[in-house]
Amino acid sequence: QVQLVESGGGAVQAGGSLRLSCAASGYDTGRYCMAWFRQAPGKEREGVVTIDTDGSTSYADSVKGRFTISQDRATNRIFLQMNSLKTEDTGTYYCAARPAFKAGEWSDGRTYDYWGQGTQVTVSS
Repeated sequence: QVQLVESGGGAVQAGGSLRLSCAASGYDTGRYCMAWFRQAPGKEREGVVTIDTDGSTSYADSVKGRFTISQDRATNRIFLQMNSLKTEDTGTYYCAARPAFKAGEWSDGRTYDYWGQGTQVTVSS
């Protein structure tokens, strides 16, 4: 059974930090790219960052320099370190996985096979 389970969300003030975690199981994680998406109330889901099977990363412009994705292959986990948080970072954060060979933009959520249930991040001013 495929599972992606996020944790680490919470409420912080602007300028603060949070670290999200996503635990993956039930599939060959070594053959899948992982990504973080987020969705704010009333807005479309957007790609935040991805990490490929070779460790290469791509970030949305809005989070460059503030967010960092990392991966622990031994435990099949990915992490999202979020620093200098802004109120516009508020939303539900999801981790997702897609096969490494799959075509399409990394930020296109339609290309992802597996999704977690999401974890809420709230940044107040």
